[in-house]
Amino acid sequence: MIGFTLFYSCNYSYISENDKNVGSENNILQQEDGTISLKVDKAECYHDMKNPSSNTAEWNVVISKSGRFNVWLSSATKDTVNLQYANSVMLSILDNRLETQPLCDKIFQNSSDVTYPYFRADSFMGSLFIQDTGLFNIQVISDKIVPQRSKGGESSVSEITKLLSVFFTPTIK
Repeated sequence: MIGFTLFYSCNYSYISENDKNVGSENNILQQEDGTISLKVDKAECYHDMKNPSSNTAEWNVVISKSGRFNVWLSSATKDTVNLQYANSVMLSILDNRLETQPLCDKIFQNSSDVTYPYFRADSFMGSLFIQDTGLFNIQVISDKIVPQRSKGGESSVSEITKLLSVFFTPTIK
């Protein structure tokens, strides 16, 4: 009986109604397969045009399945050889922190996420273990979090590369 209770409690993920409802229109929900997809254009962003290395994107994410995740960055780039990130990208969730200088690990020529003259480049950031379930804040700091284009035209930043999204994929046991 104790073994069954322990097994059930280790595999049961509990999300309180409070976690589901707090600011629910802005919460990102984990997908059924365990994937978490965070698009920069859906984030709360801070931009510093004088010092873009402190540009920040934040999301509130409801995690329903804990475990180990591989973390990937997706960038829109015109240069598939060098993403030209001036500084490393830092991601933090709870006490977990990943930091990396993005490389072109995967290139997608005809991705629906970008339009010509951009290509989508995915960069492996690392892996981390998320032990708990519930509502969490995920923050990414990068000079390639650029302001959205104004309605009338180009952004004031010369954009060879810009960060599109961060995604967490569960590792297979």
